[in-house]
Amino acid sequence: MLSKIVIQNYRTFRAFRLDFDPDMNILVGDNDAGKSTILEAIELGLTGKLRGRPLYQDLSPYLFHQDAVSEWIAALKAGRNVPPPEIIIDLFLASSPETAGLKGANNLLKADEPGVRIRVVLNTDYKAEYEEFIKQPDKVRLIPTEYYKVEWLAFDGNGVTFRSIPATASLIDAANIHLQSGVDYYMKHILNDYLEADERVKLTRAYRGLRETFAEDESIVKINAALRGAPSDVSDRELTLNIDVSQKSSWESGIVPHLDDLPYQFVGKGEQSTLKILLALNKKVDDAHIVLVEEPENHLSFPNLGKLVHKISDTCKDRQVFITTHSSYVLNKLGLDKLVLLSSTEGVRLDRLPDGTQDYFRKLSGYDTLRLVLAKKSILVEGPSDELVIQRAHMDMHGGKLPAECGIDIINVRGLSFKRFLDIAMLLPQNFVAVVTDNDGKDASEVEQRYASYTMAPNISVHVGEDKNFKTLEPQLFKANGRATLNAALGQSFTTDDALLDHMKKHKTDSALAIFESDQTITMPEYLKDAVDAVS
Repeated sequence: MLSKIVIQNYRTFRAFRLDFDPDMNILVGDNDAGKSTILEAIELGLTGKLRGRPLYQDLSPYLFHQDAVSEWIAALKAGRNVPPPEIIIDLFLASSPETAGLKGANNLLKADEPGVRIRVVLNTDYKAEYEEFIKQPDKVRLIPTEYYKVEWLAFDGNGVTFRSIPATASLIDAANIHLQSGVDYYMKHILNDYLEADERVKLTRAYRGLRETFAEDESIVKINAALRGAPSDVSDRELTLNIDVSQKSSWESGIVPHLDDLPYQFVGKGEQSTLKILLALNKKVDDAHIVLVEEPENHLSFPNLGKLVHKISDTCKDRQVFITTHSSYVLNKLGLDKLVLLSSTEGVRLDRLPDGTQDYFRKLSGYDTLRLVLAKKSILVEGPSDELVIQRAHMDMHGGKLPAECGIDIINVRGLSFKRFLDIAMLLPQNFVAVVTDNDGKDASEVEQRYASYTMAPNISVHVGEDKNFKTLEPQLFKANGRATLNAALGQSFTTDDALLDHMKKHKTDSALAIFESDQTITMPEYLKDAVDAVS
């Protein structure tokens, strides 16, 4: 199994390190955070190949971290002949008798451990050409990869091959799995499992018989009669139509997978994606120690995604798995404790979550946990009415801008599961999280005390309506604005306070939407404004 990876100057990573879980690693992060790059780097370290081709054949200036390239070019223009950037990927393997031959300290950590290294470095054979190239630094725009070489080494400094590494990886990416029109892996899988040898012979004979009778069809006879008489400027031989029945063209090229009588290529994208991943799992996992899965949720509905995640979990039980995802469902089902939030230099793990919180989100996997993980600033609310009013508060305080426009995510936790989300926030000190909650007729200090163990963290704050006589959001809005203002905002004409409050409580979301859209000046309760300030 893999224990960790260290990367220098490869794609988005200038200097990066990540320790691996021996079982499951769920990689998440913003766009361009490097999720796919990690999978790519693992595959490179174990196979020496990039997208199925040897790396030396696909070397590109754009594989290098652009800051490293810019600094090198700036140094050349300043008259300093500094060495050009190198790409290094160090992949550490767990110590075992099988990996002992790869042990050494030839790695970025200088640790005496087993592992393999991909190094993209200037080839000394081209030193003269390189020196000539940099004599005109004003013309240097990109790394001259034509003067580079790729080294694939063990940590002891010796070269390796695919056979000398006692670990294999399979990358499964539905977007890049192409099932052909004939008998591809899907058909072969069915035939191998369900057909005996004599049944395959019968299938071959039946298919050949159908092709042989093609030319005997009355319409084909007439067409061929016409073609025989057609003049030809190319050949004096007769032109006719028939199906190739030579040995080279067998039934494999003509039989197409059908699902519910539809040819595979006409089946929905979700069904295709699921089929591709499951078939790739069946095909590749048996021979792999490490399974890399790229965004399995693409094109899938929740029920189908649930089946797929269950299949991945069951199939890969005894293997080390790496999954990239943008789906909270995938994350919750496979375990928040396996999450790795990627930054430019490392991965933050949530493996210190309380067991109860992990189980909670596995059972109730519809929660948007990934939104909290990825948001730098978020406000947690109890329901959709609170969500709408908080958005209006933010717009009033920030020139009409929605929270999302300022990088703030308003997350409806659907009830009182704040503490479950705050367990996550405690492990993400760089993410600012504010909680907005009702006092429910209690002193604000009493409500705040429930969260005292969380609010000790500098990135977490809790905001409660002060007056316990105004228990929930609607009374708090009424206290801050009065009947006339709210009647105008809601398009109502209630003549008593009780009637207005009764209406707002019975029509919470409708009332909140009316306030969100109203042209009236709305005074927001202080605790709502404090929550917006806390994350702004």
